[in-house]
Amino acid sequence: MIRIVRAPSAVIALPLLGAAWFAGCRSPSDRPPEHDLPFEPSATIVELMDSEIDPSADALWAAVASITNESGFEERQPKNDDEWLELRRRAVTLAEASNLIVMKGRKVTKGYVAARGLGELTSAEAQRRIDANPEALRGLAGALHDTSLSALRAIDAKDPAALLEAGGAIDAACEACHVVFWYPDTAR
Repeated sequence: MIRIVRAPSAVIALPLLGAAWFAGCRSPSDRPPEHDLPFEPSATIVELMDSEIDPSADALWAAVASITNESGFEERQPKNDDEWLELRRRAVTLAEASNLIVMKGRKVTKGYVAARGLGELTSAEAQRRIDANPEALRGLAGALHDTSLSALRAIDAKDPAALLEAGGAIDAACEACHVVFWYPDTAR
């Protein structure tokens, strides 16, 4: 016969509380400042664009539209709480991804990637531009962050017109960055 003996919770809790207290008693100088925490980027800028920024922006842009085609006229906007919630998730993702873009040590790509289209830079050229002017990237990413928060406010208010306006601002923020760091010379 197996007998299960349960220890009183205080017997288990006291050592855990003591360990937590001891860990919290270190002096502030023993802990790294927040901005010096050992975070290391694992994704590249291109990977963030492909996995977080583009899908989130696309969802916000597609959420509100007036479409005329051979079938007639369609007015598109979120119809229920679930659709608004999904857009909220996309806006939060977009805002936070704009912070990730400028994380220290983040690279454009893991290796060399050739230009994919007329006027586009190679990954090495884009990296050189970012390295030469990281403040510009931070400012442009900040603009994307701010416009994402505008979309978030519109979503929280369930205001399709404001979301449409925020979508235009997001598009402008994206394009402003792209013409500096991705395809600055479209005539090339």
